[in-house]
Amino acid sequence: MEFGLTEDQQAIRETAQRFSQEHLAPDYLARAKAGRIERDLIREMGKLGLIGADLPEQFGGLGLGNLSGGLIVEDIAAGDFNVAYIQLLGSLQGSILVDHALPDLANEVVPKICQGELVVAIGLTEPGGGSDAANLQLRATATDSGWVLNGEKTSISLADQADEIVLFARTGSPESRARGVSAFLVSMDSPGVSCTRFDDVGSESVGRGSIFFDNVEVPRARLLGTENNAFRAVMVGFDYSRALIGLQVLAAAEVSLREAWAYASERKAFGRSIVENQGVSEPLAEAETWLEAAKLLCYKTLWLRDQGKAHTAEAAMCKWWAPRAAFDIIHRCLLTHGHLGYSKDMPVQQRLRDVLGLQIGDGTAQIQKMVIARERVGRGVLSN
Repeated sequence: MEFGLTEDQQAIRETAQRFSQEHLAPDYLARAKAGRIERDLIREMGKLGLIGADLPEQFGGLGLGNLSGGLIVEDIAAGDFNVAYIQLLGSLQGSILVDHALPDLANEVVPKICQGELVVAIGLTEPGGGSDAANLQLRATATDSGWVLNGEKTSISLADQADEIVLFARTGSPESRARGVSAFLVSMDSPGVSCTRFDDVGSESVGRGSIFFDNVEVPRARLLGTENNAFRAVMVGFDYSRALIGLQVLAAAEVSLREAWAYASERKAFGRSIVENQGVSEPLAEAETWLEAAKLLCYKTLWLRDQGKAHTAEAAMCKWWAPRAAFDIIHRCLLTHGHLGYSKDMPVQQRLRDVLGLQIGDGTAQIQKMVIARERVGRGVLSN
């Protein structure tokens, strides 16, 4: 297996690293405190090709493939964990629209995503269904011109910052579950749409909230894919986002590790650097091993996707293991800093709180392990 990067991948990676260090890292804590991601910043990312670089060139992307999208997420997250979500969403939502939207809609919306002019959220989770993602209650009722939406989505990232949302709604009978789900692209400024914002432990600059749909009209042209068949067709995109999430959280862990090694080398106790103590250096050495192994798993998953090979099990591995490993690594780094690490003036505590959320969002560890088991022995065996 070839572990090197192409010239195009190396070039976009250098662009992402430079942007991340110059424009993101200095304001990481301030951005979290403000609770917003600046639109000028998103547009600048778009100008540099850092949103949807994996998407086809005809839609405003760079056509660099899935691994390249992951490298960008990783480098952006090294400067600001939360801003990396913009690239993650751009790739996920852009690919959903390229594959399932009507051509006119895809040609209108996807280039704006890549340019940083549009932020598109994803609306799947509901109050009565988190891990049971197919248990949707939000209803889309057919009309002569399209559909009318009624219901609630909850725990939606960027709920009060997004311009559009890819919304999953029930169009079939309640008993049809996944076979009765359709997807729509809905403008957040549509009459009847309102939202709230949660007071979360971390990822404050992204934010989560509930979105309410009260007789919201959606034109027929904004249906994604075919009626009642969206769930399985669109959910395959989450194999991609799970690997991206893995690299997002691991980037935060890697930066924290670099800081911890530097601090341990400089900090003196009992007349020598604390890094000379095995009790300090060995936990960090273990963390380096976890980091390297988890990153290679994420890279392999994206490589498999680029090759058109099966990668559902590997993606689920990325999603359950990388967030846990990243949290444990950052926790060790915080403790290495001692009382200094416990201060809110230090970025390590913000990273710890930020990565914690991805042990919950986008699929819990328990669900991912079920996916892995089913990929190995088959759904029918496990359901008996």
